[in-house]
Amino acid sequence: MSGPLVEIEPAGAAALSDLVFLGEERLPGEIVAIADGVATVQAHEYTGGLAPGAAVELSGHPLSARLGPELLGGVFDGLLRPLSGAAEWLGPRRARADAGSDRRWRFQPVAERGARVEAGARLGVVTGAGPVEHWILVPPGAAGIVEHIASASDLAADAVAAVVGGTEVRLTREWPIRRPRPGHRVDADTVLHTGQRALDLLFPLAKGTTAAVPGGFGTGKTVLLQQIAKWSDADVIVYVGCGERGNEMADVVAELSELEDPRTGGRLAERTVVIANTSNMPMMARETSVYAGVCVAEYFRDMGHDAVVIADSTSRWAEALREFASRSGALPAEEGYPADLASALAAFYERAGVFETADGGRGSVTIIGAVSPAGGDLAEPVTAHTERFVRCRWTLDRDLAYARHYPAVSWSGSFSRDLGTLAAAHAAGGDPDWAGRRARVVGLLARADRLADLVDLVGVAALPADERMAVLGGRLVREALLQQSALSENDAASSAAKTAALAEAVLAVTDRCAELAVAGVDPARVERVDFGPLVRARDQAGPLDPAPVAEARDTVLESLAALIEEESP
Repeated sequence: MSGPLVEIEPAGAAALSDLVFLGEERLPGEIVAIADGVATVQAHEYTGGLAPGAAVELSGHPLSARLGPELLGGVFDGLLRPLSGAAEWLGPRRARADAGSDRRWRFQPVAERGARVEAGARLGVVTGAGPVEHWILVPPGAAGIVEHIASASDLAADAVAAVVGGTEVRLTREWPIRRPRPGHRVDADTVLHTGQRALDLLFPLAKGTTAAVPGGFGTGKTVLLQQIAKWSDADVIVYVGCGERGNEMADVVAELSELEDPRTGGRLAERTVVIANTSNMPMMARETSVYAGVCVAEYFRDMGHDAVVIADSTSRWAEALREFASRSGALPAEEGYPADLASALAAFYERAGVFETADGGRGSVTIIGAVSPAGGDLAEPVTAHTERFVRCRWTLDRDLAYARHYPAVSWSGSFSRDLGTLAAAHAAGGDPDWAGRRARVVGLLARADRLADLVDLVGVAALPADERMAVLGGRLVREALLQQSALSENDAASSAAKTAALAEAVLAVTDRCAELAVAGVDPARVERVDFGPLVRARDQAGPLDPAPVAEARDTVLESLAALIEEESP
């Protein structure tokens, strides 16, 4: 034994990735190597107390997640064992306790006995399992005649709901967490609205794709991910706290339990699955927690739902890989990470996608992973490799964060690789001006950034009038459009209509300022105009009510028009 590494002599047939139980406490672990009759096990609990000669129990199957109607609204550890009712301080935990095993669920059949069904077909629905429809499906690999279907009744979690082609289909099933669920992948062409203007306007994300959120300590990664969990338009949120601080996870659970779901009127936690494997929990369970999260998301994807996996953070997951690799003697690569780090990251993010369901619908898994580079070094291996495999990168800027600009998303260090596809999606959704509006905002920010160093050197008063207006326009974009308040009832989330209204208002005001400069108006007089109504509009307009934005725009435009009248003879 060496920390989480345990070598065993299996008494029986053993295979890679098989789940084993170690010692009297039946501590769970996975077989990661077999050589000369000795198997190397990655233990997922603290191994203190184990000694040579301790008993080993082989399960005969891989580490699997228990998937059923008890998931939504639950809080689980890294192995998807329920934390409800656990002690304040967690000790080594035995084999998984079956969440919801004492509860009965209302099953309503939709398939008929004697019908021929394929994998993924709907057999029935479970009511009371959350605000989204919870379908019981024909499992992957099964197909044939429905030989038995339960009547409408209350069933236990492990009860047989149907028999299809000789295969029993229970309300709750297990699936290996490292094995992607099969399905037919289709193009990702739908926008995931996050409610954060800096993301939805500048660097949009498609449902079924991937995003990384790299940023140093204190730049607001956790707050941004929590806001996405609260306000994105996904059906199911799977929040994986991988090696983060326990108080942050406690805040997430508490806030989700208190917030009202704008879609259902219930609690937001009712359509959220929280997997908490904090920094004081066993390190190697971090490695499994991200796979357990994706496995849960794929389960809901097959039902036709849009699921978002938020992993905070993948850097802590990579540290677990490095810890075990160093103990097992694996060849180290850059900064001590295992040589297969890039392959592990690729395999994780590859499980995102949009898939066609058996009834012709669509379901998706979107993966958003935070990256916490040591010292804010964005060139370190986890950040560099992650960038290769994601469709969006939302880099958090330290200077913006320290200036209290939330979200501190860097417009120069971020990207979205799906702009063309999502521009077409916006146009199809009734907003054909989205691409042009975004291009103008990005242009204003880029020009203001190019002038920033010159302003620091010679002062804004030394610039020509048009450049002074460009600097002013960049400031208005930052303060009146991109900045949000995570604590504001009106501005914590922004609908597409509100974002468009704010962008159009800011662009209208900056255009008018440029026109005044061309007309010969003293730029200093333009800069002294009160732009406060425009900046305050984001807090005064509700998430779904952009009307106050137009009023603020008109107020500022009237003030600018007065400058022309004052100069008229």
